[in-house]
Amino acid sequence: MKEVNPKETTRAYAFAMWMEAPMPMLTFFKTLDVTRLVRVGRRRGLRFNMLMCWCVGRAASRVKEFYTLPVGRKLVQYDRLAVCIIVANREGEISSCDVSFSDDLRQFNGDYLRLTRQVAESCRNHDLPDCMVIGTSALVSYGIDGAVGMYSGVFNNPFLIWGKFKRRFWRRTLTVSFQFHHTQMDGAHAACFLERLQEEIDGLAV
Repeated sequence: MKEVNPKETTRAYAFAMWMEAPMPMLTFFKTLDVTRLVRVGRRRGLRFNMLMCWCVGRAASRVKEFYTLPVGRKLVQYDRLAVCIIVANREGEISSCDVSFSDDLRQFNGDYLRLTRQVAESCRNHDLPDCMVIGTSALVSYGIDGAVGMYSGVFNNPFLIWGKFKRRFWRRTLTVSFQFHHTQMDGAHAACFLERLQEEIDGLAV
């Protein structure tokens, strides 16, 4: 990771416009067809949430804006992405677990299982400060229609929230909310990411 001069990037105008905004976050909602994700998970013995996180990482890795993030008053460029998972720990509370994104599904799955288990047992967060972290929160026991994240003014990272997928005949759908800082990306970039997320889900190998 390294600090970059905003004026020398494609985000120069957005940095000037939105870094001083009292509420610089936008939230998009999209309903995804996750039928293939469910089928692949069942056939290959893989967790639905892990597959969602991997597809999120895959889709984000194809959108260059994800590699730059406003941190404090600076614009920082990263070489790597990670996905953060909220974990229910053994004390009945929650902890966060950053998992470095790997294009290799087997590698990502192994890291996901090992690190989330470690965090659940230790009740200690696992942070990767050298990665641009995409936050996720899966409320899989609840049928929510969407959620708007809270802007703390501390963390500017993009964040996705989803609940339980819905069943209609043989199809499975999932509504996700995607919150992002306007300095990091514009609406078109966010919409492109969500389209690519659907493509990654549809392209999962059985």
